[in-house]
Amino acid sequence: MPANPALIAKLNCLPIERLNEVEDFVDFLRARDQDRALFRAASAASEPAFAAVWANPEDDVYDAL
Repeated sequence: MPANPALIAKLNCLPIERLNEVEDFVDFLRARDQDRALFRAASAASEPAFAAVWANPEDDVYDAL
């Protein structure tokens, strides 16, 4: 993804203390995205293992909830 010139210009106007805060926030966002991706991958990987448990006639009544 190419750099956003307007964003870069705004960043260049910030004092170093604020840049450190921005960097921390960007790190937080990236870590959160990675955590969410890992959660989605783990959920998708576990679906086949639970399919037999979830798909049974006894629990069909819960499908309508």
